[in-house]
Amino acid sequence: MAIGERFETDLRIALEEGDIDAHYQPVVTLHDGALAGFEILSRWYRPGHGMIPPERFVRSAEDAGLICTLTENVLRRACLDAECWPEHAFISLNVSPLQLRDGSLSDQIFSLLEEAAFPPARLEIEITETALVTDLPAAREVLGQLGEAGIRIALDDFGTGYSSLFHLQAFDFDKVKIDRSFIFAMQSGNDAMNMVDFTLALGERLGLVVTAEGIESPEAAALLEERGCQQGQGFLFGRPMPAREICQWLRARRKNGENLQ
Repeated sequence: MAIGERFETDLRIALEEGDIDAHYQPVVTLHDGALAGFEILSRWYRPGHGMIPPERFVRSAEDAGLICTLTENVLRRACLDAECWPEHAFISLNVSPLQLRDGSLSDQIFSLLEEAAFPPARLEIEITETALVTDLPAAREVLGQLGEAGIRIALDDFGTGYSSLFHLQAFDFDKVKIDRSFIFAMQSGNDAMNMVDFTLALGERLGLVVTAEGIESPEAAALLEERGCQQGQGFLFGRPMPAREICQWLRARRKNGENLQ
C-alpha cells in the first residue's frame, strides 16, 4: 500500500474509532481577563508516527471526502465537553472551504446542535477568506442560514487576504480575528501596528467584535486593550488543551479569584 493510501486509511480508522481529539484554546475579554469562550482545534496522535499537524490531516480529509465527518465528530465532542463549562462561554469552529460549497452544511450543524441540546447562540463559526472566494453565492446562503439561527460568524485571519474589505461588506459577520502575524510584529513595526489600528477602528465602525490572535506577552495584551481590542487569544491566556485540562484550568482560575464571567 502506498504511503498516501496508508495515511488515508489510518485517518478513516481514526475517525471511525473517535481518535481525533478536540483541544480547546481559551479566548478572553481583554479589559478584565474574563473567559469569553474556546476555539476548537483538532488533534490526531497517529500510532507509530506521533502528532500529525492539523493542516496535513485536514487537507487529507478534504481530499478523501472525510471533512464533514471530521467536523461533525469534533463539534459533537465539543458540545458534550462544553456542558460543564460556564454557560456563557462560546465554542468556535473553523469550517473548511469545501464545506461552504455544500448546501446541506447548515442542516448538518442544526441537526447536531439539536442532538446535543446545545444552544446555537453558544456556537461561533470561523471562516477564512479562502473559503469565501471559492463560491461566494453558496457561502452567502450557508452563512445566512447559520446567522439566522443565532450562530455567530467570524472572519478569521483578517488582513492576510486580498479582499477583506469586500467580504466584510458582502457578509454579515459578527467578529473579525486579527491574524497572529500582525500581533507578533506590531511592537516592532509601524506597518503592523497601523494594520491593527485600522482593523480595530473598522470593527468599531461596523459594530464587530475584534479578537487578536497570538498574544504571548502581557505587554502585547495591554497595548491591544488600550487601543480598544475586545478579545484576545494566545499562549499568554492558555495553550490548546484537552477537555480534562480545561476543567483544571477553570478550577485554577476560580481558586485564584479570576473572573470567569
